[in-house]
Amino acid sequence: MGQALWRLPPRQQQQLQEELAGRLADRGGGGRYDHGNERRGFIDLQMLPPELGITILSYLNATDLCLAGCVWQDLGHDEYLWQGLCKSTWGHCSIYNRRLPAGFSYRRLYLQLDEGSLTFNASPQEGIGYFMSKGILLDHPLELAKFIFYTRRLNWKMLRIYLDERRDVLDELVTLHNFSNQFLPNALREFFRHIHAPEERGEYLETLITKFSHRFCACNPGLVRELGLSPDAVYVLCYSLILLSIDLTSPHVKNKMSKREFIRNTRRAAHNVSDDFVGHLYDNIYLIGHVAA
Repeated sequence: MGQALWRLPPRQQQQLQEELAGRLADRGGGGRYDHGNERRGFIDLQMLPPELGITILSYLNATDLCLAGCVWQDLGHDEYLWQGLCKSTWGHCSIYNRRLPAGFSYRRLYLQLDEGSLTFNASPQEGIGYFMSKGILLDHPLELAKFIFYTRRLNWKMLRIYLDERRDVLDELVTLHNFSNQFLPNALREFFRHIHAPEERGEYLETLITKFSHRFCACNPGLVRELGLSPDAVYVLCYSLILLSIDLTSPHVKNKMSKREFIRNTRRAAHNVSDDFVGHLYDNIYLIGHVAA
């Protein structure tokens, strides 16, 4: 959030730094930068733009934030700051869209979200149960999918276990992806960044690729008509891309698959796809790398 908003030209950054230095010098005390004596103190976060303050604090965990409150005295009571930290780390929670009761504290919510995430990373079912018990999440597949999609703190291995058990949440999570106007390998990489691929082939991987194939076709109807693609054809291409990725990136494979071999092998399974399109798929993997890394 803060990284996206805090983008100023160098000249404006210099002006802001000079302004901050002047204000700190006027205030004096521990917050001043004394370049001559090389004495440095803590910058008051209230003097920084809110977006920059949130960016700085987003790198701290709940314990460190409480300790930081001892340095920046007003930090623990700034509800707007805690609200920004909650929403920049856990982008969607059901509680955000409800009328908040009197005395509600975003600082307390942040600590509960942090505790729930740690619990999820040890036991997914217990973690989701904790969020529901605190009224943070509703027991609805779409709400759970949005929470997963916009959250940065969940362990991908635990998330894979949870989604394998909750296929209804997986279905909603897939629909949150927008693959419009994306090249197939790039769309597959984005998909696997949110929903990590299993380490071995099996029913779960087949399910993921099937859902991705239908979603990709739904997002690109024009491309489907132009290239004569179908969910089944995209499914075949995805498997070909995964196998090619392994072939080209694995140090254990000595004889790498050539572009001609990839085109020939893929065309045997996907007859309607042109040689040029399959060739571009090969080039993408060769230049960018694994689709599920």
